[in-house]
Parts: sequence; structure tokens; C-alpha cells
Amino acid sequence: MIKNNKKTESFLFILIYIFLFTLAFIRHDSIIALISAFCGITYTILAGKGVPICYPIGATGSCFYAYLSFASNLWGNLILYVCYYIPMQILGFFQWNKNLKSDKYEIVKTVLTNKERVILFFISTLITIITIFVLAHFGDKNPIIDGITTVFSILGMYLTVKRVLEQWIVWMLVNGLSFLMWLDIALKGERVYSTVFMWLVYFILAIYFFINWKKELKAQQKE
Repeated sequence: MIKNNKKTESFLFILIYIFLFTLAFIRHDSIIALISAFCGITYTILAGKGVPICYPIGATGSCFYAYLSFASNLWGNLILYVCYYIPMQILGFFQWNKNLKSDKYEIVKTVLTNKERVILFFISTLITIITIFVLAHFGDKNPIIDGITTVFSILGMYLTVKRVLEQWIVWMLVNGLSFLMWLDIALKGERVYSTVFMWLVYFILAIYFFINWKKELKAQQKE
């Protein structure tokens, strides 16, 4: 059964890549958007598997995504990726390598306490409100979605480095809103269809890995 699940999973991941490159070819997409999407999807899959090598790939994709944010006047996303995301991915690589399982190259997964959940949500919500007003002041094209995705991406990356289950809930919010934001940009004429597809895949993978991590953590508690 486990082998069959892995085969099905691998097949679906391959389909994702095939669709990504096909979409980019048909829509004459930007090569920058394609590389960003390829690295980003690969990073998310490997992160979901708990493999530290995901971080160098993620950092590469982040560089290309930062350029797209700059070209699309999404200042919140640009600052997020350059000043926080890339440095945190470097830190994450070393942190994950310090917390590997004894029998295989995979991290030990954890969960937050209820107190930590409340504190982090309250602080993130407050900072989000402030960020939205700042982005609107500087002429951001979509200050509300950009503000939410920027702040909660910071939270999500922090939780990812800490190896906690709750990161996937945060990524569901961030990825869903980012998908809508980039879809709007694509519909206005920008060649960023790979980026739109990337965020949709991110959203689906966040749900998938949330379920997987939750099952694994429950199984660990029973041992």
C-alpha cells in the first residue's frame, strides 16, 4: 500500500511539471516566471517531504520571484523575498540539518502549543493591518492582499524553519490569496501564467502536506 501511494504521488508530481511547462509554452510565458515556478514547486514538494535540500532550491526560486514582484510593483512581496525569505531559507537549511531523524534524511516534525498559536495570530494580524496602510500609502497595486500575504508569509517561513504542522495552515491562506492576486495580474495582460499556476499548486500542496504531517504526528503520539 505504501509503495502504491508513493507511485501515485510521484505520478501526480510529474503531471504538475508537465502541465507547468506545457502552459508556459502555449501561453509564451516569461522564462523568469517559469524558472521561479519550477523552483518554487520543487521547493514546496521537498519541504513537504521534510528534506533540507529544499532550501537551496527555494532560495534560487525566490530570487526569480523577487524580480517578478519588482516588475509588477508588488513592493511588499519584493521586500519580503529579498530581506527575509532568502536569508531565512539559508538559516532553514542549517536548522533542519540539526533536527533530522536518526534513521533517515528527514526532519522531526512538531506542533505549536495553544498559547503560541494565539500569540502568533494576534501579533501577525496587528502587523498586517499596519502593513496594508503603509503599502497603500506608497502606491501598492493591491495593498490588502499584498499586505496579508507579506506578513503571513513571514509567519509561515518562521513556522517552516521551526518544523511545525501549523505552517501549512498559514500557507493555505497565503497561497490562496497569492493565486488570486497573480491571476488578476495575468488577466490584465502580464505573461505570468506560470506564476499563477505555481500559486495554485502551492495551495493544493499545502492542503496535501497538512493532512500528511497531521497523520504522521498522530502516529508518533501512539508509539
